[in-house]
Amino acid sequence: MLENLHLTTEKDALMTETDLVNSNSNDNKKVLVTLDINEIMALIPHRYPMLLIDRLEILAFSEKAIGIKNVSMNEWYFEGHFPGKPIMPGVLIVEAMAQAAAALVMKSMEVDGVDLASKLVYFMAIEEAKFRRPVVPGDALRLHVTKEKSRGPVWRFKGEGIVDGKIASEANFTAMIVDR
Repeated sequence: MLENLHLTTEKDALMTETDLVNSNSNDNKKVLVTLDINEIMALIPHRYPMLLIDRLEILAFSEKAIGIKNVSMNEWYFEGHFPGKPIMPGVLIVEAMAQAAAALVMKSMEVDGVDLASKLVYFMAIEEAKFRRPVVPGDALRLHVTKEKSRGPVWRFKGEGIVDGKIASEANFTAMIVDR
């Protein structure tokens, strides 16, 4: 897997798998994992048209993940946003970041032995959202999510949406794990 690294000149925009492993080497629970769409759907309740991530990569349990959204012209929202100039709505980019973080949290809880059938992840807050460039059909949107802190059922994340090595969007968001 390391031979397929995508590196960028923009500082801190992308983290190599080696960096991720080294940054978490003190905790034996942290390993690299790739989750496909079926594994993601087993962790979070979202379904089409609201399931916005296709894959979750380089997962460091309870800490970091990169969600992948392959943006297609066939997306339902492009019909009205905007006709003749399709742009992925910023609110859906932030939602995709939150879904990547939710899948990370749920997978981490699963590894810890928590019964996921009784749990859901709810958005609590979005802060400091910024949209720096449009995300358009054909883009591979890489959603970097990093835990800033957690206390009990509340988790705070920093997210960055990256396309072609450039930050397209960023936001801080908070979520809570609740019983169904």
